[in-house]
Amino acid sequence: MPRFRNHLLTAVILSLSAAPGCSLFAQTAPQPAPKNSAAKSVSLDNSIFGNSTGSEKSLPFVSTIFGDNMVLQRGKPDAIWGWSKPGDTVQVQIDGKHATGVAAANGRWQVQIAPPPTGGPYTMKISDGHQTATFQNVMVGDVWICGGQSNMELPLRFTDNAAKVAAQANYPNIRYFTVGDHTAYHPAYTLKGSWKVVTPKTADWLSAVGFYFGLKLEQQLHIPIGLVVDSVGGSAGESWASAAALRPLGDYDIPLKKMAEWTAEGGQPYGNYIMPWYDDYDTGLKQKWYSPAYHPSGWKTVPLPGGFAALGVPDTPAVAWFRKEVTLPSPVPSGLSLIFLGEIQRMDTVYVNGTSVGGSAWVEHPRIYRIPPGLLKPGKNLIAIRIFKTEPHGGFLDKASEFHLLLGNHTTIPLAGEWQGKISVDARPPHPMPIHFANWPVMPAVLYNGMLVPIAPLSISGAVWYQGEQNSPRGYEYRKLLPAIIESWRNLFDQGDFPFYIVQLPGFGPHSAKPTDDAWADIRESQAIVAATVPHSCLAVTIDTGDPVSLHPGDKKPVGDRLADCALAQHYGKHVVDSGPVLASVKRLHHAIRLRFKHANGGLVAKGGELKGFSIAGADHQWHWAQARIQGKSVILSSPAVPHPTQVRYAWQSDPVATLFNGAGQPAGPFRTDHWPLITQNVRPY
Repeated sequence: MPRFRNHLLTAVILSLSAAPGCSLFAQTAPQPAPKNSAAKSVSLDNSIFGNSTGSEKSLPFVSTIFGDNMVLQRGKPDAIWGWSKPGDTVQVQIDGKHATGVAAANGRWQVQIAPPPTGGPYTMKISDGHQTATFQNVMVGDVWICGGQSNMELPLRFTDNAAKVAAQANYPNIRYFTVGDHTAYHPAYTLKGSWKVVTPKTADWLSAVGFYFGLKLEQQLHIPIGLVVDSVGGSAGESWASAAALRPLGDYDIPLKKMAEWTAEGGQPYGNYIMPWYDDYDTGLKQKWYSPAYHPSGWKTVPLPGGFAALGVPDTPAVAWFRKEVTLPSPVPSGLSLIFLGEIQRMDTVYVNGTSVGGSAWVEHPRIYRIPPGLLKPGKNLIAIRIFKTEPHGGFLDKASEFHLLLGNHTTIPLAGEWQGKISVDARPPHPMPIHFANWPVMPAVLYNGMLVPIAPLSISGAVWYQGEQNSPRGYEYRKLLPAIIESWRNLFDQGDFPFYIVQLPGFGPHSAKPTDDAWADIRESQAIVAATVPHSCLAVTIDTGDPVSLHPGDKKPVGDRLADCALAQHYGKHVVDSGPVLASVKRLHHAIRLRFKHANGGLVAKGGELKGFSIAGADHQWHWAQARIQGKSVILSSPAVPHPTQVRYAWQSDPVATLFNGAGQPAGPFRTDHWPLITQNVRPY
């Protein structure tokens, strides 16, 4: 089975939701590297294509963003690049067109070639006189980057009606390239991935949002569509921006300084703060307490679940390791084996027979990890667990029955009871603590460097963006951060203010019976402000979609369709409605408020028959649900509890009731008329 990115499919989570910002599956902690080991990314000098200091021999003749089945951008010169011997002349040919370039002193060559007519297939040949690369089944059409975190990353196979949709997915004009995960402190050269034609066999692992976006474009435009999926579950927005764009904000000085320190040390670019902290302080990691070859000395017998009290740290932060031998029958039952640990606060890493099988930083979400085939063996098997708890109630939170091993024949082996335990880090103050507890990429610029720079300056039409869950606790700040991300991308690709279309976060979390403040409402407002103020941006409103109990809702078709509506209306000039009702004016009446809307195409509509989701307040700042009725292109609001209303909010909570649509079927996005302080307004990232 293909891997759902290299840090996701090490655990199988059955019908679980995730904490905001987390990926669909529990994370596998990156493996440690000794200090001063060679970083995977290539250090560059002042420019992003700087001197390779003699490493060009290990770099590909042609960048791996190019290959069989690729889509080249129509209507503009296509940049093609790679590495050869300094001074070599490189020739690119496609459909009778030629372009040449010379490899620079660092070995890098680049040409600009005019694309052949839209369509295909074509054959591209690239030669430097010593070696030749030939790419078959090349199409010419429009290329779009699909960026963000897990809801952009989420493959079609995990969404609604997946089996039926995939079975019908025979679309030779739609191609996709999923960029392999890579964090880097310096801009990197290369990337992993390959172009695939969308077929019933390949559609399963394409981003569902990307699939529906590309499908609608292809069906409306009848041209080849190329999708470059550049997303990582749980990633923070700042991970996708350049350091140069972040510095003026002033909010990221601390992590940028820390990244510079780690870069100077030459350690592995994990892209997060917890793994270097483990490298520095976790004795158990250094001494390989997870290894069957390690012989415990001075360990205590402790009960699990539990264990921390017996180790003398019942209420204080600590990293503890626990080991237990489990005897299995011969032969070990075939099939999928899972380890269940219940809910854990705050972080865990699990090893079976010395091999990491999973790790997570989800707070109070059940841990269920897949054990790779062949790892379990007849007889004794060692299970080792590292837990970093940060709260007095932390560690193992579930009852003993949730703590077990499930073999391939559905035999359950209880794991609760006696384990051997030892404290590795007594992390109570003044011991240093990590800046952030995520074990996936959250550091500024590390994904920009590792996953975006290597695909530039690929010729593209634009980008679609689905991210924000990880940044929701500081939703107000996002209105500064997102423009910096867009600026970073546009500067990097150097193709003008190309389209950048933004998914507004859908419904998620418990519905409040009373009007309330919420961080997700704050970040939705930030997304709307950016879409309205940054040129060539557009907001895909999805407030009528989502799942209150899952951060990864299955209804991705409306998301992709509405992004495509943005593109069709604004980039391709089609007569498509790409917006729901948008507040145009407010008139305060004696005992009511009148809201007038633009983009009321086909008239205002109350989905379900009753207009809900509006709250109003007066001078006392107390919000009450409003009675709402449609009058032409206006909505009239009133409430007996607010005799003199002055302000309005609509759909202003994490999972609101949102019923205002236009006749074209597009929903109104959340909005407010007040300028009162928001709950995330003074929250800063560091």
